[in-house]
Amino acid sequence: MSFRATVESMSKIMDEMGITELELERQFLFGVYRKHIHLSKQQSTAVAMPNLPVTGEAKNTNSEPAENAVNGYALKSPMVGVAYLAPEPGAKTFTSVGARIKAGDTVALIEAMKTFNPIKSDKDGVVKEILVSDGQAVEFDQPIIVIE
Repeated sequence: MSFRATVESMSKIMDEMGITELELERQFLFGVYRKHIHLSKQQSTAVAMPNLPVTGEAKNTNSEPAENAVNGYALKSPMVGVAYLAPEPGAKTFTSVGARIKAGDTVALIEAMKTFNPIKSDKDGVVKEILVSDGQAVEFDQPIIVIE
């Protein structure tokens, strides 16, 4: 089987199983090659972020109340990557629900291309909700924390 056919086959299986992360390892005589790959498909915003709308007025088109609508300011991810809520495994989280934060406080880290980028609050307030879990993959412009 050719390399292209193998990749296409693996991609189809991953898509069917809902797998979005892949860890590759290949041993050679001179060392080991390791690669972590995060796969992401374009999805509609409503599917990718079920907690929307986060800011502004909730526009409800059906007769049921909008239970997932959250009022407040949504701090959004500036990049695609993996979100971490603490500076290292087992450490105290940067913030928690109900905590008072100030503009400039680090509230999370996003790892992109093996670089940990601090995500800082751009306004003062109280953390109303944390929309991501530790180690969760996030997309560009995805709300990660709601500040009131």
